[in-house]
This record gives sequence, C-alpha cells and structure tokens, in this order.
Amino acid sequence: MSAPVRVLVCDDQVLIRTGLSTIIDAQPDLEVAGECGDGRTAVELAGRLRPDVVVMDVRMPVLDGIEATRLLAGAGVEHPVKVLVVTTFNLDEYVYEALRAGASGFLLKDAPPDRLLHGIRTVAMGSALLDPEVTRRLVGRYAARIRPAEGGAPDVPLTPRELEVLCLIADGLSNSEIAAALVISHETVKTFVSRILTKLDLRDRVQAVVYAYRHGLVT
Repeated sequence: MSAPVRVLVCDDQVLIRTGLSTIIDAQPDLEVAGECGDGRTAVELAGRLRPDVVVMDVRMPVLDGIEATRLLAGAGVEHPVKVLVVTTFNLDEYVYEALRAGASGFLLKDAPPDRLLHGIRTVAMGSALLDPEVTRRLVGRYAARIRPAEGGAPDVPLTPRELEVLCLIADGLSNSEIAAALVISHETVKTFVSRILTKLDLRDRVQAVVYAYRHGLVT
C-alpha cells in the first residue's frame, strides 16, 4: 500500500479545525500531519513536517492564508507545497488572491465532507480543484481588475484549438463540459489541457484561468 496523504490543517477557529482533522483522520488513505491556527505557524510547520497538502483558511491572525500560500506555493518557492483553500462565499475576493498566490484550488466551508476529501485527494495527485460554477462567479467578478488595462491580447504560443480550450477553461468548464462543447473526446481534452500547461509553463488549471484573464484572452 502507498503511504497516506499527509495533511496540515490551518484554521483559526478551533471547532472547524478539529472537525476537519476528524474527517481527514477517519480516512485510511489520509492522515493529519499537524494543525495550526495562523499562517505563520502553517509555514513553519510545513517546513518541518513536509505535508503533501495544506488545507488553508484565508482570514487568520499573524499571517493570513493568502500570504502563507504565497510563501508555501508561490513562484520561486524551492519546494512548493500544494495548498487547498477552504473559505466562505463572502470571502471570494480573498480566494482569488490566494489562487494567484499559488493555491491549487478552493472549497467552500459548507461543502459536504466527501467533497473535502475529494478535494484533498485531487490536489495531492497534482490536479487543480476548481468548481465550475464558483469559478465563473469568482474570476468573472474580478476579471476587470486582472485583464490588461489597454492593448489587445498578446501573441500566445497556442494553436487556435488550444486557445479555444484555454478560454473554455477560463469560463470554468470541466473537461467533460469542454468535450461536449467542442464535440471531442474527454481524452482529447486532457491532451489539449496538458499541451496548454506545458506551452505556457503553467502548473495547473488554476494558473491557466488566471493566465487567460490577465492576458485579456477572455472577457
């Protein structure tokens, strides 16, 4: 058997932190490597405990989840840690900033336990976790801020079809939805996504969404 996924839980509310840890520890393929209540401690513990995934709240004392995520998973970090942000709808602006900081995905705090567990496993495997509907609302709301202020879209090194797939990703569509929209197979979509990430030197779908909006490829 492979080793369980080690998870660091970071939330300043003890009740939520305990609840998350209890749910995670009950799974045979997951284990809680540690707990903490602020971003600074999360960064310190991650360096010492080397978790596979950090479940990160956004608003916390000492150092918030956005800055902690940037220190754990941002550009230039030598040994990045996968971060799954868990937050509430009214903090969606902060979630967007956390995604820009390097988070691999996000969940809402009222998500059912199986969704949380799926999210941890998904992020641990190196995939991004983006709920299509939440992504549309989240990125769409802040698109004006992150698109270039002037000028057209840059010269992007993608084929027309790859560009089309990237725009659909930015619209929050899943692979299955993209396959249906373009009338192609699910495996073909996965191939396109892989090529897009490689050509643009992006880590995952989260970065692809941010790239598309920041470069004015979608409106």
